[in-house]
Amino acid sequence: MTTKIETSEGAMAEYVTAVIGGQLFGLPISRVQDVFMPERLTRVPLSSSEIAGVLNLRGRIVTVVDMRARLGLPKADDGKPPMAVGVDLRGESYGLLIDQIGEVLRLSEASKEENPVNLDPRMAKLAGGVHRLDGQLMVVLDVDRVLELAPKVANAA
Repeated sequence: MTTKIETSEGAMAEYVTAVIGGQLFGLPISRVQDVFMPERLTRVPLSSSEIAGVLNLRGRIVTVVDMRARLGLPKADDGKPPMAVGVDLRGESYGLLIDQIGEVLRLSEASKEENPVNLDPRMAKLAGGVHRLDGQLMVVLDVDRVLELAPKVANAA
């Protein structure tokens, strides 16, 4: 589902990078609709703690997923307002709450590795592989796995 570009170096994939709890994540650029500052978030009664709420974004109702809660991380206490990455799944709009947005990286498909055995299990269940960057590990988020919480929420309500 990533955007693949054939070059002389081989197949390339583009990722929008984001930081959540100090960890670098990459989202396939083909899945990212937009990046925005979530405002006027409305809490949804009886929803799981992973659902931060809903908001109206340019006339669309967007379900906002708290990625820190989804990864089992504590709430941010740095006072900085969170950002959100807009993604779609089966015609529904979602916003993934993140700490900080990064840049777009073009990486070789050949450098993508399977999840390491020592990757935190909370991240491993949402990851579709990793890229080793200069002294840092970028975990590739599998957007479909991240949003698998939706059916559970519908059953809880």
